[in-house]
Amino acid sequence: MLSRTFPLQLAYTSILALACILLLMVTLIPNNSDAMPVFARKYDISCAACHSAFPKLNEFGEYFADNNMRLPNWRDSTISGGDDMLALPDSVPLALRAQAYVQAREASNIDVETGEEITADTDIQSPYQIKLLSGAPLSDHITYYFYAIFAEKGGNGEVVVEDAWFRHDDVFGTNIGMMLGQFQVSDLMFAREIRLPFQDYVAYRLAGLTYERGILFDYALGPVDLALGVINGNGIDDNFAINSPGYKRPDRLFDNNNGKAVFGRVGTDIAGVNAGLFGYSGSQKNATDPAGLGVGERDTDKISYGIDLSGKIGDKTYWYVQLLQNQWDGFLQADTNYRWFGSFAGVDYIHSNRWAYSLLYNYNDANDFKNTDTVYEGIDMNTLTFTAAYYFMRNVKGVIELNLDLLDTVPQSGNYFTGHLTGENYALAGFDAAF
Repeated sequence: MLSRTFPLQLAYTSILALACILLLMVTLIPNNSDAMPVFARKYDISCAACHSAFPKLNEFGEYFADNNMRLPNWRDSTISGGDDMLALPDSVPLALRAQAYVQAREASNIDVETGEEITADTDIQSPYQIKLLSGAPLSDHITYYFYAIFAEKGGNGEVVVEDAWFRHDDVFGTNIGMMLGQFQVSDLMFAREIRLPFQDYVAYRLAGLTYERGILFDYALGPVDLALGVINGNGIDDNFAINSPGYKRPDRLFDNNNGKAVFGRVGTDIAGVNAGLFGYSGSQKNATDPAGLGVGERDTDKISYGIDLSGKIGDKTYWYVQLLQNQWDGFLQADTNYRWFGSFAGVDYIHSNRWAYSLLYNYNDANDFKNTDTVYEGIDMNTLTFTAAYYFMRNVKGVIELNLDLLDTVPQSGNYFTGHLTGENYALAGFDAAF
């Protein structure tokens, strides 16, 4: 029988001690602060030109990203060898991002079938993540970008590539942009990789709107931004050997279904508020026992749609809201449609060059998945996260974060150990750097 054995006092005591360590370090760091990652190095500008507080973009950073990650003088740091059709970066454009944390938490690893529990009240998570990033303009209209993860969440031993794409910003002279490669569907609304909190925008992960392989088109129609994409819809992990015409053919299938998923967003500014309407239609394999952990062979319809809002108050405060409705037809039982709701809202306050604060609220309702005795009961979420970051340099910060779980825990009641069996309270402190 599971019980709430985690002492919350330990979390608060641990974070207080970690805060004291960070404050001591603050007093030992000099005041000069300039950072030079990939684009800062290329254009010889401070990271502050594009980031209000690393990694969050400011208005110029958003313009830079929308302008295909280039400035008008992008050729100045390239090598042509006297050839007008060559513009090689004068050095390979590489950067690193590294994160390391210490965390005190309530949640644990629970075996769904047996209830066996693995728990650690305090956890040294270092390295939490190490990334290699690269990006550069290749022509007047084509840019590439990618990053590879060398270590993430304790997983060492292989390199995982997530974002990896080419983008042309003016296809056939139509002012239509086209991105081809791997990217996050949710980047159309709010990019997870540049959020300030350690806590995630969880609704995107639950809805499967993160990394996919596909093509994305975008177009600005006056004040309205249009985006339309087509993706495989099965993530970026799987590929399948081509063996139908013969033995050991070298190519691979990246998709496991003839049908493609389609998604898009329409966005505009209304009285200083950026508002968007998002829609996604695709398919996914059904879930099977035990507890919905298995993957079946039946294709089921998957639909997501929602509203995103964001804006700015004064010069220092940014706010954002995402509401997302999801429908998974026949996902568990073939004759039953399952609906669930996901959302999050946040505020980022850039107090100064040294301090930034964030408040993030995640709320998800499992709705039709409740009492199904599957892991999808765990969609339920109600958390409030506070983050404080101190910037030793533009590109190096110390982070303290507290997460409060507002959802009641429930005891195991069905055949499997599913649902909100333990709380999600945690306290975290550590470092995040890009260089």
